[in-house]
Amino acid sequence: MSGTDTHQPTLLLVDDEQNILSALRRLLRSEGYRIFTANSGAEGIEILKKDAVDVVISDQRMPGMAGVDFLRAAKDIQPDCVRIVLSGYTELQAVTSAINDGAIYKFLCKPWDDAHLKANIAEAFERRHMANENRRLTEELQAKNAQLQVLLAERSDQVQIRSEALSVFHEVLDALPVGVIGIDAEGLIAFCNDTAIAQLPGYPIGLGQRADATLPADLLGNAPQTVVADTRLYITRAPLGRQSTSRGHLLALFTADTFRTTEGG
Repeated sequence: MSGTDTHQPTLLLVDDEQNILSALRRLLRSEGYRIFTANSGAEGIEILKKDAVDVVISDQRMPGMAGVDFLRAAKDIQPDCVRIVLSGYTELQAVTSAINDGAIYKFLCKPWDDAHLKANIAEAFERRHMANENRRLTEELQAKNAQLQVLLAERSDQVQIRSEALSVFHEVLDALPVGVIGIDAEGLIAFCNDTAIAQLPGYPIGLGQRADATLPADLLGNAPQTVVADTRLYITRAPLGRQSTSRGHLLALFTADTFRTTEGG
């Protein structure tokens, strides 16, 4: 058992012979177990209904209820307890059937060898401890998976919100009466709106193209204005990255009509 486990290993001994129960108590009293005893299967069932038990050891031949029948009932009451038959009689058919049903973990014979019996009981407690540990780890894993599902759902919602926000941004961008072109730090066209494309006929603007190979030279210098297809365009430039991780700069293209529309509004 783990040295940090505060649970005291609990053992239930069931035998109709009091001298057997006393002998087992004397043998096991130094092992650190909390020990319950019962003189019949019925008494053992009452104990199992009230107290958590890790290991149950039962005689086979007892008045009123055979050991395998008691252990089947014990399995129904506390499925995780480890169940052992300790008997001087080898009723193989009944014991084998109980083992196959999972009602019995092990069959031990009377009279017993003290060291052998102690070792088997310690092994039974270790089996129970490992089952408890596996259950704890499984529950932790399920809790972590539940937390992960919540996190993924939150992230999915965030992605959806950002995606919708981006769609709205593109709609607003295309609705502006101002041409807008974004150029990244490597000189590539990162975005442009429909107004900019309409203002620059004859210039095949495309995302990912080099700006210096696609746009009029005046747009890339410091000129405040340029003329394209007999239309005068006024130019403003602003660096990107003031409120984001983007790098590069933004071009805004205005016409005289844009100014008049703005002043008239």
